[in-house]
Amino acid sequence: MARDSASAPFDLKGAAHPLRPDAFVMPDKEKVRLIQEHMREILEILGLDLGDDSLKDTPERVAKMYVEEIFSGLNPANRPRMSLFENRYQFRDMVVEKNITVYSHCEHHFQPFFGHSHVAYIPNKKVIGLSKLNRIVQYYSRRPQVQERLTLQIAEDLRDTLGTEDVAVIIEAQHLCVAARGVEDPHSETFSSHYSGAFKDKSMRDDFLHAVRGSSTHYR
Repeated sequence: MARDSASAPFDLKGAAHPLRPDAFVMPDKEKVRLIQEHMREILEILGLDLGDDSLKDTPERVAKMYVEEIFSGLNPANRPRMSLFENRYQFRDMVVEKNITVYSHCEHHFQPFFGHSHVAYIPNKKVIGLSKLNRIVQYYSRRPQVQERLTLQIAEDLRDTLGTEDVAVIIEAQHLCVAARGVEDPHSETFSSHYSGAFKDKSMRDDFLHAVRGSSTHYR
């Protein structure tokens, strides 16, 4: 059964994020203050002159960016409210939202990875406002992530929210931890996918892949 969209975030099972139990005891304002202090120390260790006009506000900017923007998806209080509607038409075919922008950060090196996600589901008793599919992807992207976990988190949330096992998620992304450091390969892309319910059937999966073929170059 689909849960109330306003209820507390659910347990993501094996895809849960590695968070401490006290992760959200500290107010965001205090987190910003502490990160700002430590960021200032890091920049000073690197030998940068924080008296320079270009750098003097960088510690505060980075701290606010981490807490209020690019890692805001860590806090379950920031999960978007889901607009669910009765499936009055008894629509039981595939709904696809493709080319959803993914912008996240690799938790191994805190380098960005970015690309697109393609999401599909077969409605049961509920359908979801289309923009909410984008917001779910954005919410889980705004964390230090690995692409495999991100793929699973999106799928598990949609299954739970919509009360259907019939969910498919693809992510295609470029990782700057691969492109800008280490092997320094700017041309490689990472493809991850998850299929459950009816999408485990090859014909249904092929229909989904055909629907996104105009925007994707890799298929399984």
